[in-house]
Parts: sequence; C-alpha cells; structure tokens
Amino acid sequence: MNSKHRLVLAYSGGLDTSYCAVHLSQDLGYEVHAVSVNTGGFTKNEIESIEAKAYKMGVFAYKNIQATEQFYQKVVKYLIFGNVLKNNTYPLSVSAERIIQAIEIVTYAKSINAKYIAHGSTGAGNDQVRFDMIFQTLAPEIEIITPIRDNKLSREDEITYLKSKGVDLAWDKAKYSINKGLWGTSVGGDETLTSHLALPEEAYPSPLKNNAQTLVKLSFQKGELVAVDDVENTPVVNIQMLNELASAYAIGRDIHVGDTIVGIKGRVGFEAAAALIIIKAHHLLEKHTLSKWQLQHKDSMASYYGMHLHEGQYLDPVLRDMEAFFQSSQASVSGDVTVVLKPYHFTIEGITSDYDLMNSNFASYGEMNTAWTADDAKGFIKITANQNKIIQNLNSKS
Repeated sequence: MNSKHRLVLAYSGGLDTSYCAVHLSQDLGYEVHAVSVNTGGFTKNEIESIEAKAYKMGVFAYKNIQATEQFYQKVVKYLIFGNVLKNNTYPLSVSAERIIQAIEIVTYAKSINAKYIAHGSTGAGNDQVRFDMIFQTLAPEIEIITPIRDNKLSREDEITYLKSKGVDLAWDKAKYSINKGLWGTSVGGDETLTSHLALPEEAYPSPLKNNAQTLVKLSFQKGELVAVDDVENTPVVNIQMLNELASAYAIGRDIHVGDTIVGIKGRVGFEAAAALIIIKAHHLLEKHTLSKWQLQHKDSMASYYGMHLHEGQYLDPVLRDMEAFFQSSQASVSGDVTVVLKPYHFTIEGITSDYDLMNSNFASYGEMNTAWTADDAKGFIKITANQNKIIQNLNSKS
C-alpha cells in the first residue's frame, strides 16, 4: 500500500483501540501499524497476547516498543527527586506514562513515514490532550485521527460494532479498567464515577497475601534507589522488586480526586506500592540531608512540576529547568532508609547517612551547645521578633 495511507495506531489491546484498529483498517482502508509502548506494565506473555489480538483486528503490522528505562530516566527519576504526589495523594502513575508513550509513538511514526497517527481517547478525558499535544508539537505534519472522540462513541456502541465484524472478546465482562505501569496501576470502575463509593477489595489487582511484618532497607545514592536489602540493581529493577514485595501487603491503595485538564472533576483508584514507599522514604532522607530552604523550594517546585506533567506540558522548557534544580538538589541525598511493611500500610523507622545534618557536632536541637552563648540567643530572638513587634504595636493602636 502507498505510504500516503500509512497510519500508526497507539494500541493497548483494549476495547477502544480494538475498535479503532478494525474501523480504520476495514472501513477506511488505512494501512494500520499498531504500536504499544511498554512502560513497565506488560509481561512477555501479555505482549504476545496483544500482538495476536492486533492481527485479529486486521492491522497491517504490530510493534511493541520497550520504553521502561526511558520512562524512568526521563520522568520517574524526577518524580522521585521532587517527591511528587498530585494533590498530596497520586504519584502520577498513568499521566506520566502517557508522555513517554506519545513520544515513542510519534518517533516510530516518523521512522516509517506514516502520514497519520490515531489513538482511542474519548473527548472527555486527559489522555486526548497529552497525546495530541505531543503529536502536534513533535510532528505537526502528521494528521491525528480519533474515531472514539470524533464519533462520540459509547462503550456499548463499540461492542456492538465489533460483534458485527465478528470480533467478540467478552468486552462487557470486564467490570474494572486496569492500567499497569512501572510507577503504579490505575483502577477505574462504576464506584469511581461517584463521589461516595469506595472501590471494593476485588477491584484491586494485588490482593493481600502476606500478614507478617517485614523490615526492608532501601539504599539511595544521590536520590536514586540503588539497592533493596543490600542487593544492588538498577533503579528500574529495584522499583519492580520493591513493588512485588510490597504489593503482597496490598500497600499503596487509594482514590485520587483531581481537576482534569478539560475542566471537570475526575476520580480514579490506584495502587502504587513501590511509588508511595519510595517517595516517602526519599522525602525522609531529604529532611535529614537538605537545608531548610532547599526543602521549601523543592516542595513548591514539585507541585508545579507535577501539574505541568499531568497536563501534558512535558515539552515546555520550564520542565527541563525544574529537572536541573531537582538533579542539583540530590548531591547529598545518599543513605539507607528502613521501612516496615504491614498489611495495607507501611511505616518508616528512620535513616542512616553520612550527610545526616542531625549528626553535626555544632549543636543539637533542644540541648546545650557550644556555638553561642545565652546572650547571643537572647539578642538573636530580640531582633527576629522586631517585625512582629512593629506590626502588633501599630495594629493595637488602630
């Protein structure tokens, strides 16, 4: 087929992208190249299953791109450095993945000279914005096609269509929508469409398997997780190992409520055992090793970084500026953090670090010191109180 009909489809194997594959190839005559990007959520067997399903949908070719390491290096690393939790809750598991997936897809589309890119996003969610912004920015010459959004299709419409084409894979039996990746798993269902219902136990993909408390040592080097229980590995492998260990305790479950990019409130369940443990452990290590002003400015910047990433603004240069700050701040963030895993939760016991500012011989909080005298302290306090004295004096008169 002539390359002018060549189309790259962001393909997950789910209902929406399966509809797109069939419709675009059979009805509209595109040469559909289905591409899935593995950011840590697919096993080898799952990839093989997705490939088989893609060809069953009539695609011309299927490609799986391994991007877990890129995901870590370009995004996850900075989410850890910044201790980023959107609305103090959500580690940006899915929204962070979408950025890397979009970049890899558009890069592949250019490599095969595709004239079109398609995705299965609806017109009501965040992913449409993230995908379109990356595609438009990196390849403005490639046309974006979105059948689900353009035709306002419901789930029932898609199932009926696929059945009419002889494709019936029991789409209507899946009660919950699961999206798994290196940095966590999102869970959507009927309950998350309400404001008051919690997700039931069976909605979460990792059931409770372990009831015995376990002590785990996490070792950080310049902010990166380099070992678990003294076993050194790459950060990606360490994240995966910790997640396997901690998910057996059903740790990391929560429901995030936030503002979508398109201006409506959204609610999604998730489980992110490794992400939450690493962020909390890393943050504690920073409290011991960074200055007061480093911590204050990092907290503020992390909120902006998370929001920009969530809203698809990854390619804006300001994120590179923030990442440079985060990277610089990690020079002394090295040491061990001990974590206790328990059913449904965890606690952090403490840290050991050569850079622990509590180990200074200069002074100890609440104890005697040799660095200043009592008169020095009185004078310092007197001057520090000046501004409040002035304000109080003037306001009391009025």
